[in-house]
Amino acid sequence: MRLIIAEKPSLGRAIAAVLPQPHSKGEGFVRAANGDVVSWCIGHLLEQAQPEAYNPQYKQWRLDHLPIVPNDWQLEAKAQTRKQLSVLRKLVKEADSIVHAGDPDREGQLLVDEVIAFLKVPATKRSSMQRLLVSDLNPQAVTRALQQLRPNKDFIPLSVSALARSRADWLYGINLTRAYTLKGQQGGLKAVLSVGRVQTPILGLIVRRDNEIADFISKPFYEVFAALHLNAEQPLSFYAKWQPSESCQAHQDDEGRVLNPKLAHNVAQRIRQQAASVTSIERKLKKQAAPLPYNLSSLQIDAAKAFGLSAQQVLDSCQSLYEKHQLITYPRSDCRYLPTEHYARRSVVLSAIANSANELASGVAQADTQYRSKAWDDKKVEAHHAIIPTEKSLDIQRLSRYEQKVYQLIARQYVMQFYPAFEYADTRIELDIAGGVFVATERETIKLGWKQLLPARKQSDQNADQDPSRPSLPKLEKGQVLWSGEPDVQEKNTQPPAYFTDATLLAAMTGIARFVKDSELKKILKETDGLGTEATRAGIIELLFKRRFLQREGKNIRATDLGKALVAALPEACTLPDMTAQWEKQLNDITQKLLNYDQFMQPLALQLNALINQAKQLDIGRFGGISMPAFKPRKGGSAVRKSTAPRKSASPDKSTRSIKSKRKPKAW
Repeated sequence: MRLIIAEKPSLGRAIAAVLPQPHSKGEGFVRAANGDVVSWCIGHLLEQAQPEAYNPQYKQWRLDHLPIVPNDWQLEAKAQTRKQLSVLRKLVKEADSIVHAGDPDREGQLLVDEVIAFLKVPATKRSSMQRLLVSDLNPQAVTRALQQLRPNKDFIPLSVSALARSRADWLYGINLTRAYTLKGQQGGLKAVLSVGRVQTPILGLIVRRDNEIADFISKPFYEVFAALHLNAEQPLSFYAKWQPSESCQAHQDDEGRVLNPKLAHNVAQRIRQQAASVTSIERKLKKQAAPLPYNLSSLQIDAAKAFGLSAQQVLDSCQSLYEKHQLITYPRSDCRYLPTEHYARRSVVLSAIANSANELASGVAQADTQYRSKAWDDKKVEAHHAIIPTEKSLDIQRLSRYEQKVYQLIARQYVMQFYPAFEYADTRIELDIAGGVFVATERETIKLGWKQLLPARKQSDQNADQDPSRPSLPKLEKGQVLWSGEPDVQEKNTQPPAYFTDATLLAAMTGIARFVKDSELKKILKETDGLGTEATRAGIIELLFKRRFLQREGKNIRATDLGKALVAALPEACTLPDMTAQWEKQLNDITQKLLNYDQFMQPLALQLNALINQAKQLDIGRFGGISMPAFKPRKGGSAVRKSTAPRKSASPDKSTRSIKSKRKPKAW
């Protein structure tokens, strides 16, 4: 008997559906006519044991217990899924061979591997295990995947990486959460101060942005525009902006803005009613290829910008589209490329899009199926590929409102791959007026290409930097003499940075290198996935709201007084992305066999000791007088009534209640 263990029931059912009929269904498994049995986990069936499993004294939170570092790590069955673990225990004993069908990512690999280890499957059977990688639940895709099984031992480094991540997060979260919660309680604060190697740097980003805005002092600056006429008798033709010379640096800020109004008005006086000579004309034709298909983060960012959806709402919608409706491929992907073999199925996928989404039918009809974008590239596809529509058709009016919006974004991005580049021309004219340099620029659309698939208001975004009230540039020649009429001096004010929104926070998490101080780490981070993973970012952001560290003000995300107090109390290193980014780099090195488990964990234990000692010395006065904000769920709720994705939990503790609760706080 061959046993196939899927990560979730939905995947198990999809695998069973392509196996020989008739099927006999048991409790927690399906048996096919050829003897194959498909069973499943329900997300993680196991979790890291709680501290009291190692020592009953740890049930009580005490500073003198910290740090808690297990010598022999233990897993325990989750109470709510214990029954399914018993089903698998029986089946693995009966099986002659086992196929691992966890999701194609780090956590999906560990999820099944840890069950196999926990159930003490004999080494011979474990060594012959095979790996099934399914990223699309449609029957055709599942059938292809079953024909391309790989040895599970090839994925051991991926599993070790996930195991190291799980244990490191436990150590960091359990110990620091207990330490700061206890210190907060000593200061009269009745709240769980959860600390995590990902959640806390995200909170730190927001707190620092809020503080920067609060401390910002606006300053006026000045821009001078020459009003150009073809000659003194002709009406206004266009404007050109003054470019301050090096001699003006004493009157400029770090960004080159002129702060001295006298200087600006002096320039204006000098160029009034003067000849203007065209010193250079540069017109460059440019092309912009269609954006690549989505990974989860880029999809969440675009959905937040277009529809105001939170990261969690997008993820919930994607899980439903993937598992329930089977309309998209695996959604928790960090890749934006596609395998070359997918190109052969383009016509079927495009047809499914046209049949499902009427708004895109015209776009599909005009697509050039012989065109091939750079999205198809085997070298850039690893465990999973970009999120694209499947070959299944379904009237999307049957979907929820959020599901419709998310599907249309994914589908439109796929259709774009069969459209030519957006073509435009950038023109730059430089003029000399009374010895000063003035520049006029313009962007002209030549051919919309893939941008014709965007809403009309988005098609013009390419020219968003231009003032629509400014006249268009005329055709000029180098050396031509124009006339500078009445100049325009504009007083503007420096603006503070914007508060974070769902879109900009996700963009900051994926482009975290911008916020890292260490130059070497910054260089490394440009090649990694950023802060958190595709699968965890949405949940971490939501967790910060539930912890009452964050609050929403319209679309803006701001820190509460509680969140600010925690960041102020923690060592700066805990609130910066540098450390967690370094973790991700090391975890990836484990996956690539460049680092081993001990090389990652041993330095962490030393660092943890230092952090706990620092927490114990904390002045408890900084927690006095902080009011507890109420938790307000996001209006509109989740994208689907209930998440269809029982997903891995990186958090060993269970509750947001105070320390007096019998349940312990979750620490991510």
